[in-house]
Amino acid sequence: MPFCRYRRDEGRTRSRRDFSTGRVHLTRVARALAFAVAVMVLAPSVRAADRYPSRPVTIIVPFSAGAVTDVLARVVAEELSERLGQPFIIENKPGAGTLLAAAATARSPADGYTLLLATSSTMSINSTLYKHLPYDPVQDFVPVSLLCSVPFVLVANKNLPVKNAADLVKLAKQKPGQLNYGTGGVGTTASVLISLLKSMTGTKMTEVVYRGITPALTDMLGGTIQFMFSDIGTVEPLMKAGKIRALGVSTSERFKGDPDIPTLAENGVPGFAGDSWQMLVAPAKTPKDIIDKLNVATNEILNSPAVAGKLQGLGMSSIGKGTPAKLESYVQSEAARWGKVVTDAGFAGSQ
Repeated sequence: MPFCRYRRDEGRTRSRRDFSTGRVHLTRVARALAFAVAVMVLAPSVRAADRYPSRPVTIIVPFSAGAVTDVLARVVAEELSERLGQPFIIENKPGAGTLLAAAATARSPADGYTLLLATSSTMSINSTLYKHLPYDPVQDFVPVSLLCSVPFVLVANKNLPVKNAADLVKLAKQKPGQLNYGTGGVGTTASVLISLLKSMTGTKMTEVVYRGITPALTDMLGGTIQFMFSDIGTVEPLMKAGKIRALGVSTSERFKGDPDIPTLAENGVPGFAGDSWQMLVAPAKTPKDIIDKLNVATNEILNSPAVAGKLQGLGMSSIGKGTPAKLESYVQSEAARWGKVVTDAGFAGSQ
């Protein structure tokens, strides 16, 4: 009997040991499976980054060929092609205040092969200006790189009796509603900047809307309108020829390309600061490693002296900094800032 008890006890002991050993084996198997699944999930992303780009990449530009934004896109595309070994092709899709290009990009596959050169209007102003947008600036896009700032300059007909922004504000208060200014459309950067100026100075001026900056400039030269905001690159030849007068730049600091032009903040409108900016974005859900790869390459390009010099010649200030995560926060803060300006100007939901 003792022998039998011993055999039974030994059997139970072995069973416990076998069960315990089996549980250890199962745990190891589970861990191995979990590791394998993790590798399978991560591997495609890693391989995608290693291969990217393996074919041509399209950058959609929301303006016609030859526009300042188009020229910027071609400078960046050429540099990206050289660095990443595949052609970066420009596709111009103008119209509807950048809405057509933005909507087309938002619908594109999120694989890194379709990008958009978006403006501050596309990403921050339009969300308040339009009742219904065919895209969501936050949900439909992921920022790649903040390319540059585009300073705007307040210019006036040379016969208008003003020499600076302070003079213009004084004249506008003396003649409420009698001074006319031109814009390329309600809600454009030029239009919103004037709205900000009016809001900050308590002045009343009359907006005349044109189909772009060029016809507005023509009428300003002829005296039909008295002043307007324009990007520096467009009006610089006219300023240098003495055909129009520069009253101040819109940015918080003087533009390095034209350092003699004071800012509006130091020239009669304290605290004024506003510009247009250009940002390379991709459809939402584009693999993060591809976005990061483009971000690093683009930032390096924009920080090179040669490219910075080219952009300065176009009337732009190269930025080229910030991670995609920080740029997402930047877009949201800009949407809030300009949303208030658009609302205060009475433009909210007007389009």
